[in-house]
Amino acid sequence: MLHRAGKTSWKRFAGVLVPSVMAATALGIGMAQGALAASFLISGQKFQVAMDTLDVRGLSIYGMVDVTRKGALVPVVVTGASRAEISGLCQSVVVPIPALGPYTLRITGGERRRVEARNLFLDATSLSSGQANFDDLDIGVAAGAVSKGPINQGDRNSRFFDPNGFAQQADSALLRDVRFTTVAASAATFNIPDLDVRLRQGNHECF
Repeated sequence: MLHRAGKTSWKRFAGVLVPSVMAATALGIGMAQGALAASFLISGQKFQVAMDTLDVRGLSIYGMVDVTRKGALVPVVVTGASRAEISGLCQSVVVPIPALGPYTLRITGGERRRVEARNLFLDATSLSSGQANFDDLDIGVAAGAVSKGPINQGDRNSRFFDPNGFAQQADSALLRDVRFTTVAASAATFNIPDLDVRLRQGNHECF
């Protein structure tokens, strides 16, 4: 039987919720709007994403395994959103450059106007949020029966997707002070107002 709740507190469900609840970004340097393939081989390098607020309509959360170009398997929690709005977006990845040392690629946006995304999928390994509220939350729904949020078509066709596996869904979710670590993200559209891309020597990650 599915469990339902309205205006659910993140702290209350912290013990049961899989460590990832949507978020956004990392869709490419300088991309203000566009689309990515439904599935792709990942590099395996983790990157950080921080957001002041994340407002989701149509949320899905399910387990998956990503594959690197070298064939390594990376377990992740995929969080999907039919639609998402983000304020105060920051994405960072540290890139080691031979003879020069580490450089940080840092992308920011959504300071004055919200970032908007459609059919957004985030493959994450960890998440923290200062506060998260969910409307009409279902915990324990079978992944193949998720109906409130999207399932990545590339994941659905993967041998690692278990339609009987554990999943969660909600009509909507609002998160504040979000920080997470992820290995891949994709979206049908991703609109970033006030996009700023900087490459700086040293470690200058989002958190």
